[in-house]
Amino acid sequence: MTEHLNPENAEQAQLETPHPWAELAAEQFSLLRLAPLPFDRDTGARPLRFMQLGRVERNSPTHSLLRLTLQLPDQLTRKELNCLEVWVNHSQAIVRFGPEGGLQVEPENRGLGRFMLAQGIAWARQSWAQYAVASYPLTTSFNEDARERRDYCLQAQGWVVEYLDPLKMKAQCKAERLSALQPDWNNEKVQIVELLDAANMLQQADQSLREQDVAIRKQDERIALLKREDSSMRFTIACLVAFSVFQAGLLIWIATR
Repeated sequence: MTEHLNPENAEQAQLETPHPWAELAAEQFSLLRLAPLPFDRDTGARPLRFMQLGRVERNSPTHSLLRLTLQLPDQLTRKELNCLEVWVNHSQAIVRFGPEGGLQVEPENRGLGRFMLAQGIAWARQSWAQYAVASYPLTTSFNEDARERRDYCLQAQGWVVEYLDPLKMKAQCKAERLSALQPDWNNEKVQIVELLDAANMLQQADQSLREQDVAIRKQDERIALLKREDSSMRFTIACLVAFSVFQAGLLIWIATR
């Protein structure tokens, strides 16, 4: 018996089937420098950090994909954390930013969210600036300062932030066209370090360590010399004290005779 698949069931099955690009791993890597920033009362210390930026992209007649991932040294993160996806549907002429739960980055308050969105916008605008942009869900934030920072950054890039409830628990950002979005970020906070620059930084660090090693060795030699001189001085003083005591005893003995 031949079974006929209902069109609605076929559409549902197609939606549930993962896209062949869904599990693509990063293929290109860059080094990011997070500039040291003043202590923040909400997120704590913000020292100098370095991160790895992973990138993979695919193109076909129907779809295009850019996936960016961030990785800290010796840190394991959840799949949806530090990941941005830009899906382009050419048949519908629409660009979607993901993941569906919203962009979540760590460490927070270092300019990484705006940096990743800027990279995605720049990539998509190169070829599809006239495409529409699907609304993008925003993660819930119970911190008023963090929410204001997020909204400011999004609006600076051209997004319109829209709250869906009076308590501001649900929000989304949207834009009419991709051309309305700006591929800008604060490059004083996040910098892409090129390969030669990274090599130069390592060379300078190695040279600085060598210079410090020489300076420390000279200081150790000076300290050792001062210790030897100190020991000699102590011996001399001890001899003088002993001689003075002997002389005093001798004078007393002569005086009492």
